[in-house]
Amino acid sequence: MGIIALFAFAFFFPALYQATWYLFLIVMTFLVLDIVILFWAKTGIEATRITPEKLSNGDENPINVNIKNYYSFKISSKIIDEIPFQFQVRNFEIIRKVKASSQDEINYYLRPTERGEYSFGNLNIYVSSPLGLISRRFTFNRDQMVPTYPSYIQLRKYDLMAFSNNLFQYGVKKIRRIGHTMEFEQIKEYVQGDDIRTLNWKATAKKNALMVNQFQDEKSQSVYMAIDKGRLMKMPFNGLSLLDYAINATLVLSNVILKKQDKAGMFAFSKKVENRVVAEKRSSQMQLILESLYNIKTDFFESDFSRLYADIKKNINQRSLIILYTNFETMDSLHRQLPYLKGIAKSHLLVVVFFNNTELKDLIEKKAENIQEVYDKVIAEKFAFEKRLIVNELKKYGIYSVLTQPENLTLDTINKYLEIKARGIL
Repeated sequence: MGIIALFAFAFFFPALYQATWYLFLIVMTFLVLDIVILFWAKTGIEATRITPEKLSNGDENPINVNIKNYYSFKISSKIIDEIPFQFQVRNFEIIRKVKASSQDEINYYLRPTERGEYSFGNLNIYVSSPLGLISRRFTFNRDQMVPTYPSYIQLRKYDLMAFSNNLFQYGVKKIRRIGHTMEFEQIKEYVQGDDIRTLNWKATAKKNALMVNQFQDEKSQSVYMAIDKGRLMKMPFNGLSLLDYAINATLVLSNVILKKQDKAGMFAFSKKVENRVVAEKRSSQMQLILESLYNIKTDFFESDFSRLYADIKKNINQRSLIILYTNFETMDSLHRQLPYLKGIAKSHLLVVVFFNNTELKDLIEKKAENIQEVYDKVIAEKFAFEKRLIVNELKKYGIYSVLTQPENLTLDTINKYLEIKARGIL
């Protein structure tokens, strides 16, 4: 209607009509020219989406898009990648200019919060010439599926920490060794820094030089990670459930255990015990653990600790270190399961790992400004106090515990394992 009105108005003003007509011809000429230069080339651009073979759960994963421009002019490109629905992103786009007859690489990052299969859709690229009147759509990479596994990025981060002399840079505590409960390795010549209590006087007399006994950590000790996959472990923190925090920590800790020449195993439980990997130190053990962790499916049942106790009693005959990932919010919830935990601790060294509620911590530290906030703060302090009571209650029965924040779980469990190794508790 606007164009008709403009021409109707221009009919009574011939000079304006003529100028409008010329302007229309110029616009149409440039439009046709833009169509020709964009669509004349059969292959204007090529683009490829490059993803990792698998995504790392809970981490920032790089996704690369390579664009090759075959046009003889600089193009403006709008990249609309159809990323998996799990990310719930509907306005994803990247705008980039690519020089003539050249290529460019665009990077972006995705942070998955669930294990499983993630399906990418089309990689859509809308290309415009310098005229910018129209755009041409190119489509690449249809139906690309990438599995999301437990955090192998964390695994690489801590891969060498079991042998590093600077563990403190990772946040690992320096633990004093108590006694010599380790295995004898060899007799060597004394160097500054060796423990003088390990001097071997017989060897010293023979060699006419100070000689010391060298020890190494005891090897081939069995360590099992038991993961509670019941409804309490579905609680989310920073988009990731407690269950997935526990799964990521189990993967990293298993690698450290195997590097320390111990035997790593794991299983998950809720109504029944599943996803079992028997503690071994064979070369394929990490792959077995990774696949089992990937296949853990949570449920919304209350976990059956009596079934856990019966299964451990039946299937784990050798005294082992059992690291139990679970969560207790109150003393009542602990007391319901305490008889079974005490039963496990009679035959094995049990470490119960459970979580501080970081939201409660923020509520406690926040200054109360009204009666409702005072009430909320008091309740939060009560729950935080009960967490500390749970630690003391477990300690009374010889059960070790790790009370940690979800984001510190991996490091805190590694610290506890190394502490147990250093002190020869197992």
